[in-house]
Amino acid sequence: MPVQELQTLGRDHLKIGVKQSSKAITEGRALKVFVAKNAEQHVTRHIIELAEAAGIDVELVDTMRTLGHACRIDVGAATAVITK
Repeated sequence: MPVQELQTLGRDHLKIGVKQSSKAITEGRALKVFVAKNAEQHVTRHIIELAEAAGIDVELVDTMRTLGHACRIDVGAATAVITK
């Protein structure tokens, strides 16, 4: 699913940010994880590790701004997760 398809999801199937992403992954509700390439690695490393350990696909997005825009927010986002 390309990052543009995040725009078609309802808010109840989208979690934005590191805290919400981490929670969705650990609770087993995550279907796919998006991570901005230009986000601080020490911020995103844990999310990528959690997703890989859980067998969840991780898609890299060029910038935080692109990911934030796809999530329909006015600021950049380091991570976003599609949930069940």
